[in-house]
Amino acid sequence: MLTVDRIVGYAAAPRTETFRYPRASYVKLHFNRLFMLPGDYLTVSNAQGTESYRYDAPSVLSNGTIDKWAMSITGDTAVLKLHRTARDTLGLSPVLRRLGVNIDRVARGYSRAEQQRAPDSPPTSAGASGREESVCGNDESADAVCYRTADPVAYTRSKAIARLLINGTQLCTGWRLGANNRMLTNNHCFATSPGASGTEVWFNYQCARCGSHDVSPPVKVWGERVLATDRTYDYTLFTVRNFAQVQNFGHLTFDTRRPVKGQGLYVPQHPAGMPTRIAGALGDRAGTCTVADPAYDGYAQDSDIAYYCDTEGGSSGSPVLSRATNRVVALHHFGGCPNSGVRADILAAKLRGLV
Repeated sequence: MLTVDRIVGYAAAPRTETFRYPRASYVKLHFNRLFMLPGDYLTVSNAQGTESYRYDAPSVLSNGTIDKWAMSITGDTAVLKLHRTARDTLGLSPVLRRLGVNIDRVARGYSRAEQQRAPDSPPTSAGASGREESVCGNDESADAVCYRTADPVAYTRSKAIARLLINGTQLCTGWRLGANNRMLTNNHCFATSPGASGTEVWFNYQCARCGSHDVSPPVKVWGERVLATDRTYDYTLFTVRNFAQVQNFGHLTFDTRRPVKGQGLYVPQHPAGMPTRIAGALGDRAGTCTVADPAYDGYAQDSDIAYYCDTEGGSSGSPVLSRATNRVVALHHFGGCPNSGVRADILAAKLRGLV
């Protein structure tokens, strides 16, 4: 995260500021002051204007002090523009001449090449479980789009997951649970409604072609409200704003049968915040991505299942799906080889009536 001090004032001509960080995967601005007249507004856009978000003036004029992250802009450039609906303030009172917008921080995402060179650089995985997600041996996960023809069911299921960008810099994975406005991730990612409302939820963030660094434009919505959370079983159930925008990406459901040793698995995820990848290819040899231990200790005795499916920081909150049923058998949260996830049969019982 970068500390900056950029001001867009009403007397500025033009009233724009450009924030460019070559090779960044996203640019996200933080406001510490929004002091505008009613009816005026800001836009934060990419350089082409194809991605743009609007921020209106507060309904009551105040001193403008605020603590607010803007929605991120995909790519390496964000353009901030102040839109006036009233006449210029140059001849108005000194108070009105102080109107304007302050940007004090900028978060930027690392490119895929940068992540590969320095995988421990921020943005970081949210929370601090003390058991980091792990690649077990060679990383055998692949871009989700690589599965589109070879494993179309897994590819389709992967559409229901989302990259979570929390408080500007922290990363997790979440996914739609059931047909209603419900998302599931880990408690160690966030646990409160303010945490949810400060989280960006990115759907369709995946590579355009197998092995390519080009990504499809993601669909971004804000988190909204936490409905249930639990530290021991490391889950948070939450809703999103503008649910209709992401409803067509599909959803996942729990498999309430307890997994058995040797059961085949696959894990769609956003490791290190990268575009969607899937661990556990169709036809992999036994033991690569299967249930290694169906009664593994997480934060509680026998709460988890263990497996050697490859994950990384940012994969927290990913669904672990059964190859046999294509339903979720665990909520991934720990690494260590074996890696592990909370059993879905436990989660289904705890969330009954909320999904």
